[in-house]
Amino acid sequence: MKSAGAAKVEAFVSDLRDSEATEKLVADLLKSGDIDILVNNAGIQHTAPTAEMPRDKWNDIIAVNLSSYFDTMRAILPHMKARGHGRVINISSVHGLVASVAKAPYVAAKHGVVGLTKVAALEYASVGDRNNGGLTINAICPGWVETTLIEPQIQARVDKHHGDRAAGVADLLSEKQPSLRMSATSDIGELALWLCHKAAHNITGAAIPIDGGWSAQ
Repeated sequence: MKSAGAAKVEAFVSDLRDSEATEKLVADLLKSGDIDILVNNAGIQHTAPTAEMPRDKWNDIIAVNLSSYFDTMRAILPHMKARGHGRVINISSVHGLVASVAKAPYVAAKHGVVGLTKVAALEYASVGDRNNGGLTINAICPGWVETTLIEPQIQARVDKHHGDRAAGVADLLSEKQPSLRMSATSDIGELALWLCHKAAHNITGAAIPIDGGWSAQ
């Protein structure tokens, strides 16, 4: 972050499954100064058929992937409104737009993020003006992105192809993502950065896919 030009970088750690801890986290953040941009990007995953999904996994995935977004937005949006501008960017998923088997809590949470984004966008759409960029709330919906979250799914395909990672990745992508290319985390970051620009003042309530055509099928 400092190499990108930040004068100061601070880390605040909390258990996002605990709403009271999140409230304290936000309060501590606000002691350090105003919050202009909120990016909700927490996520965990567990795959299993619906009938075999452990209830504790459901609880944790909903708590981290959806409820924590609600908690941070509920605490921070009033401060943004009072200042007349702000940006909220919720990292949803292509699974906020379409479903896949064996991912009931993840798909439910990501669909919930898109719905939460739209509701909050409507509630704050009239805040601010074009000159200051207003207060916008959007969701980004990535398809396959090469992260540790999907590494177990990649590794399963690599094992199927006798250790050939390229073949395993291609096999995974061929089922869903027509581009046959994974996104990099920086691709997602570039869109988030652009949504923070003043020129994006009238983009709010959007769920923008970066999925190589997955959701267009």
